[in-house]
Amino acid sequence: FYYDIEQWLNGDPAIAPPLERRTGRNSDWMHLNNFDIISMPDKWEYPWYAGWDLAFHCIPLAMVDANFAKEQLLVLTREWFMHPNGQLPAYEWNFGDVNPPVHAWAAWRVYEIDGKRDTNFLKRVFNKMLLNFTWWVNRKDAEGRNIFQGGFLGLDNISLFDRSATLPGGGTVDQSDGTAWMGFFSLSMMNIALELARDDPAYEDMAIKFYEHFLWIALAIGGEAHNGPGLWNEQDGFYYDVLRMSHGGMVPLRVRSLVGLMPLIAVETVGHETLDRFADFARSIDWLQTHRPHLAENMARVDVAGYGRAHLFAMPTETRLRQVLRYMLDEQEFLSPYGIRSISKVHQQPYVLDLNGQTFAVEYSPAESRSGLFGGNSNWRGPIWFPINYLLIEALRKYHRYYRDNVLVECPTGSGVMMTLDQVADELSRRLTRIFLRDANEHRPVFGGLQRFQHDPHWRDYILFYEYFHGDNGAGLGASHQTGWTGLVAELLNRLTQEQSS
Repeated sequence: FYYDIEQWLNGDPAIAPPLERRTGRNSDWMHLNNFDIISMPDKWEYPWYAGWDLAFHCIPLAMVDANFAKEQLLVLTREWFMHPNGQLPAYEWNFGDVNPPVHAWAAWRVYEIDGKRDTNFLKRVFNKMLLNFTWWVNRKDAEGRNIFQGGFLGLDNISLFDRSATLPGGGTVDQSDGTAWMGFFSLSMMNIALELARDDPAYEDMAIKFYEHFLWIALAIGGEAHNGPGLWNEQDGFYYDVLRMSHGGMVPLRVRSLVGLMPLIAVETVGHETLDRFADFARSIDWLQTHRPHLAENMARVDVAGYGRAHLFAMPTETRLRQVLRYMLDEQEFLSPYGIRSISKVHQQPYVLDLNGQTFAVEYSPAESRSGLFGGNSNWRGPIWFPINYLLIEALRKYHRYYRDNVLVECPTGSGVMMTLDQVADELSRRLTRIFLRDANEHRPVFGGLQRFQHDPHWRDYILFYEYFHGDNGAGLGASHQTGWTGLVAELLNRLTQEQSS
């Protein structure tokens, strides 16, 4: 991939370019000079890197070539990619757009998969992510309340309107997913700091810093008297984005979408052996519980040890977790035979909002987009997307490490079948992998109605890894060679196979 911003904006030296070219696309990224081998989202249809896509690519890549996966994560943090202000580049049509902050998490997961305690890699990523975290806090928390407004955050058309653009009538959107991502980012950084502190005690201070920052973010999203009502809707038992009007009014955007499921991924368990090893970290937890008990009022109880004396750091309380899962595991809402939909099926009846004389609507669309937002060539209003499904599955396993058999939920909702959260994670994994496997009729859902791919012996075993999948029948949609993050299915299959053989 080759892109030199300064050279591009200067234009052809033989023909003087118009002056406005110098302030054109990506002119704020004059430092960027990419000439590297990079994993692409889709080498046919998206032959350019995308920051958060790349992070997910590195999980399956680490299973076959951990060194390459580590180099991919490191290269985006180098000075010829990362902005001097700490922002990571998004994608070539607008490097300044905001992608979800998944880089630290991906580095931690690649480190775990590699299993060689490559702390030099971990330090290099961690140090650059300190800059990126600071950029997020300073740029995307408009009022300093630990409620974030990141913009579209990779979920293109999931909202009523483009969350990166100027909003109708002014104001800002307090984002459930943006705030959840920052809680998730905080816990990823805490994990890395604790691991590095095993060899260098100086990192224990950073673990404490990110633990405390997580608490403040969790307090803000859950709602607290000094911080405002938060993004939790007690009436519905769900998290929503909230539109803050320029005149001071607040409008919850009551669309049931992945936006409201994302707070579930901000979760981590810390074992008693970690607290025994790091006395200052343990003391900070004790001090906050004693002197700032309100920090844990609307989140999981960090002070109550669970199975194996583990402690749970999570945004939702157990009650709120159950309420959100009731929607997520309902086949008339989010749960498809092939994974979790991006928007609830309940929005077959569109959600409509009238605002300043304009009407905005969101409707469940399980296939291609019916909206022109972001070009209309992707759709987050119903289809199944692997990256968020993968994070939800990972989160469920973390909750299970703490709750074990003490939390059983109906799966599917209303079925009477009770499962542990680990069993729910397995069930979601099976549904996702089912997209690519032959069913009782020898059909692979991924190929939908494409008869040649379903039946022709020359084609039927050449599986395409699509960008996203039909919310009802699992057919592949969008870019057809999106092996990158859809390749996460390899890790899901690996986990299921290991469990079956054990």
